[in-house]
Order: sequence, then structure tokens, then C-alpha cells
Amino acid sequence: MEKVFNLNGLRVIDLTKRIVPEKETRRCKLHRFNTGGPIPDFHTNIDIMSHLGTHCECPYHHDDSWPDVGAIPLVSFIGRGIYHEFTELKPLSHITAEDLDMALGAKVREGDVVILDSCFKLEPFTSKTNGPEDLRLLVNGETAEWMVSHKVKCVGFGDGVSIENSNEDVKPFHDICMEKNILFLEVLKNLDELHKETFFISYAPMYISGLDSCPVRVYAIEGLEGF
Repeated sequence: MEKVFNLNGLRVIDLTKRIVPEKETRRCKLHRFNTGGPIPDFHTNIDIMSHLGTHCECPYHHDDSWPDVGAIPLVSFIGRGIYHEFTELKPLSHITAEDLDMALGAKVREGDVVILDSCFKLEPFTSKTNGPEDLRLLVNGETAEWMVSHKVKCVGFGDGVSIENSNEDVKPFHDICMEKNILFLEVLKNLDELHKETFFISYAPMYISGLDSCPVRVYAIEGLEGF
């Protein structure tokens, strides 16, 4: 499938995992049917879980009193993205505030979407998670505090960063960020196709009240003025 597109001189990069129902390990079932009548009229019932493929997680994911997908304003799902791939850190090390300061401290603006990655890539949420082949970098409460202090609105993850290694890391990272309405973008793909460090990014979910998360079609646009 094509990953990069040209649109009037702008580069558009698809950062989304393609979902193939018969290959997914998470719930994903389609039931296509014809409503009948003289004109074919096909509809599809979609039976999926909210954390499928590339998805955006909202604060409701970690607390019943925090905003769900339908309560988050549209502008929280679009904005200026900034991407960094850590190549100098040791495998299985935590991304510290010092690491983030050195890599992004002078570049991140309030309201940015920060996407983290590393050279230790592994497909997330598989049988290899937390196994001997899993050398991805880790996030914890310190990582989250940095995001809060820099007032980012969303944190995204490439295949080189794990957010599923242990409860001691995962819970504070989620709770500290999501208490401040910082969203998460998980299972991002094709980040190696980005040519610029900053870009416009969009990841709007379906506008459904009561959802904690939703699969999204994420894309970056390089070349837009101001991004």
C-alpha cells in the first residue's frame, strides 16, 4: 500500500497501521449485508474493540470521571507534530527528563504532539512483548511529568517505545498525563518516511460519546506554513 502522497506540492505521510480483520489478534469482525430491494444496498456491521490498530486514547481510558472521546474538542486531534527517534540510549532504558530536554527541550511548544521512537523496534501488543527480543525504550512517571510541564496535548509512540512493560511504569505514565487531558497515539507506523522533524498531524476519532479510545487514520503533512 502507498505510504506517501503528493498533494499540491505537500508531502502527506500515512502513519496508520492497516487493519486486516482476519489477521488481527484484537477483536475485529465485519458483517456485510445487502438490505435488499431492486438496487443493491450494502451495509456493514462493525464489531471491533476501541484499542485496535493505530488508535487514540483519551483520559476516560484510565478514570470514569475524565473526558471520553466525545468530550474532547476537535482541535485536540490536530496540530503541530514533532518527532524524535532515540538512537543513543541503551536498550530497555527509561526515557528520562534529561533525555527529553537534550532531544526536544528547546523545540517543543505548548500544544504540540510529541512522537517518541527508538532504534529498538518491535511490533507492540504481540507474543514477543516483554520477551527476550523486546529491547524497546520505556516510559514512566518521570517521562509523563516532562510532558505535563511542557504542556503537550498528545504523546505518540513508534515501534521503538514500549508502554506495556510493567504496572509500575504504565500506570503513572497514563495517570499523570491523562489527568491533564494529554492524549496518546499508539501503534504509529511509517515514521521512517518523515523527512522533517516537525509537521502538521491529524488523528481525529469517531465522534462517539462513551468511548475511551478509537482507531484513527493518522497522517502527517510536511510543507504547511507554520508547522
